[in-house]
Amino acid sequence: MQQPHDPQEIPPPGCPAHGNVQLYGPSFGADPDGHYAHLRSFGLSAPVDIAPDVQAELVTSYDAALYVLQNPASFVRDSRRWNALNEGRVPADSPALPMLSYRPNALFSDGAAHARLRQAVTDSLATIDELKLVRQTQQSADYLISRFGSEPRGQAELMSEYAQPLPLLVFSDLFGCPPEIGDRVIAGISGIFEGTPGADEVLGGALTELIALKRRRPDSDLTTRLMLHPARLSDEEVLHQLVTLLSGGTAPLSATIGTSGALYLGEEWQSGLPVEDAVAQTLWNYAPIANYAAHYPTHDVELGGRTLRANDPVLISFAAANTDPKLTAHREQLSAKAHLAFGAGPHACPAKDPAFMIAVTAVETLLNRLPDVELRVPFKTLTWAPSPWSRSLVTLPIRFTPQNVPAAAPPARTQTAQSAPQAASTGQHAGSRPGSATSSQHKGGLFSRFLAWTRGE
Repeated sequence: MQQPHDPQEIPPPGCPAHGNVQLYGPSFGADPDGHYAHLRSFGLSAPVDIAPDVQAELVTSYDAALYVLQNPASFVRDSRRWNALNEGRVPADSPALPMLSYRPNALFSDGAAHARLRQAVTDSLATIDELKLVRQTQQSADYLISRFGSEPRGQAELMSEYAQPLPLLVFSDLFGCPPEIGDRVIAGISGIFEGTPGADEVLGGALTELIALKRRRPDSDLTTRLMLHPARLSDEEVLHQLVTLLSGGTAPLSATIGTSGALYLGEEWQSGLPVEDAVAQTLWNYAPIANYAAHYPTHDVELGGRTLRANDPVLISFAAANTDPKLTAHREQLSAKAHLAFGAGPHACPAKDPAFMIAVTAVETLLNRLPDVELRVPFKTLTWAPSPWSRSLVTLPIRFTPQNVPAAAPPARTQTAQSAPQAASTGQHAGSRPGSATSSQHKGGLFSRFLAWTRGE
């Protein structure tokens, strides 16, 4: 449980021009909870800078967050309304623009357009076989553990070697990527979050090829289901929904896996509690999407004594709302799922159940494969990324007794894996695990090597 902060204890730095609290940089990253405590002194919401020269109103109250999230008549998501952007007051190179700029997807749509896109997404996600998803996650986890679990040093960095790549492998499989396209999807998503120039183009190009492939050869994967949905999405609409699902789902899931594992292995975790409790506590106290969900009031709105101006961005602090002192006093009486980590209202995350399942399975598989795994440093000393958008560990150093993790029997796989030999015959080599006899023949990326590993190559 996080400790409450005195609002006067930590005066966060403000912008000299207008005194807003800065929701970025090392000071915020080192103690976001202290910043949220200070922001609560303003009321239900407070003025913040989410990037240099980019202002927004941040809702920190749980009840106020629900009011905004569940009131689409007064708060819409279309960022083309953004006053400062339309008036040229947002720097063209602002790091906030990739997060807030309009895209034709369900996240930035309202009304009938949103309902149409979201229905296609939710119906497609509803076809996921839960048992198969667990098997896919376990196999992806086994592969990643096999890469570091037998190292004689008995040490690993769990974020980069496990929590971050695992969702990418699972998603590439779920969306029916053949090896070479899956490699570029993973490279593109990873590059976006690492700030690699051209990563957007890499991801867009790979997904465009994936859509064209599924037009020629439909399959039972999520991409095909999205394309064949009765909503009749255009290829461009399918592309934008895929980008949202892939890039918007992998980073929060990586953060959830990492933090949940760290909590479970941490010095304050009560022995005997299940992994599900660690994931639930992560979603409550360390919301992976910390501050996001920009809304634009359709008219001036009074909220707790503050005026939210029409078409000025209003962001939801899921992190602050979940730890709202007015809520924590009776949180035990609430459902374990009453947190806002997955949002609420018409734009709530449509993949919350699969995401929870993947996170639990990922942590459980790690514990089963490396029974004596432990943190190399205390949980309280772990470093968090200084991002206004997410709450994610920078590193997660562990130690363990080296294990031999053999290739698990492949589950019933989709055409994605079955098509790998065909891809290899056309020059798209599938890859293999390090040190195998065929490693010199396979020069592909992470997904290619994973698929080769599942075949014992």
